[in-house]
Amino acid sequence: MTADGTHIPAAPVAYGHGHHASARLTHAPRLETDRLILRGPERGDIEPVIAFLMDAEHAAGFGHIPLRGDAWRWFTMNVGHWHIHGFGYFVIEDNASGASIGMTGVWFPESWPEPELGWLLFRGHEGRGLAFEAASRARQWAYDDLGLNTLTSNIVPSNDRSKALAARLGAVHERTYHNEQMGEDELWRHPGPETCA
Repeated sequence: MTADGTHIPAAPVAYGHGHHASARLTHAPRLETDRLILRGPERGDIEPVIAFLMDAEHAAGFGHIPLRGDAWRWFTMNVGHWHIHGFGYFVIEDNASGASIGMTGVWFPESWPEPELGWLLFRGHEGRGLAFEAASRARQWAYDDLGLNTLTSNIVPSNDRSKALAARLGAVHERTYHNEQMGEDELWRHPGPETCA
């Protein structure tokens, strides 16, 4: 409800003739690993993504967003990123439970130095190798299907877990630079498609 008392429906919104806005928001492919499904963002993912982004401690290395409206806009920006570039962040879904447990994919908004392989896991899903499994599959897709020949990961210096995962993925620290969104950032270079095949 807005300040003037106007009711805003949560979703889905009916659009004439009983049609509803689709839960599926992009044409992202569905990728699978032994334990995971990587798929495009859907309406049902909005709340877990917002909860992650608003969690100051857990999202610090990704980019904590304290205001709900700004976190919602990041979610919609990822949907738009898929439409503009043909890639973006996949939602990571647990194969067994069907729960959304994080995101991974290729990110390249304006002002980014190069296409970036990024990852995040929602609280409670760390420590089981899921981010490695998901990011490895997303990277292979970027090389095989998008035709990219290099990827980076931009990691804030204090994010030791992400740096350890980048190293496990074979990436090496190349340089430190100023990221206009995050401040000081380390750029890690991933091995190319010939090494990851």
